[in-house]
Amino acid sequence: MWKYEKRLQYPVNIKKKDLKLAKYLVTQYGGSNGELAAAFRYLNQRYTMPDNRGKALLTDIGTEELAHVEMISTMIYQLMKDATIEELKEAGLDSHYAEHSRAIYPTDANGVPFTVAYFATTGDFKADLMEDMAAEQKARAVYENLIDLTDDPDVIAPLLWLRQREIVHFNRFKELYEMYEKEGF
Repeated sequence: MWKYEKRLQYPVNIKKKDLKLAKYLVTQYGGSNGELAAAFRYLNQRYTMPDNRGKALLTDIGTEELAHVEMISTMIYQLMKDATIEELKEAGLDSHYAEHSRAIYPTDANGVPFTVAYFATTGDFKADLMEDMAAEQKARAVYENLIDLTDDPDVIAPLLWLRQREIVHFNRFKELYEMYEKEGF
């Protein structure tokens, strides 16, 4: 099905611990506009696309979103690496530690756990593609907000790369939607 290369799509090499940013960044892992929700959304919606072009696009973007989950997880891990219990408490991560220790767990930045309610699918391919375009724009906006919360170039670089992928995905969904409209689907 695909070739798995044991490397991230974009290198992540964060040298400076930043627990507060890790707390914020987790929203792109398990939040409503995050990568996990996008992956599940697209991989479920692909079955109701009217042709193989649509199925292929949603499969490709859905699996790429899983690669983004891996990048976000790596970033969170590196931002929290070697944190002491006191540092975790100071960053407001003590409740997370109580439940999950130092494991990465899908929540939003407020600690609300991931839910399948985050990935919309209606069975109407046009409605789903419009939802997908909106989802990509929301994810782009969240990446821009996260970039505003840091001045660390080791964090900003992968966030900028991920932000750009949201724009590319939006454009691919828009092209598919417009093609379906033109062809009378």
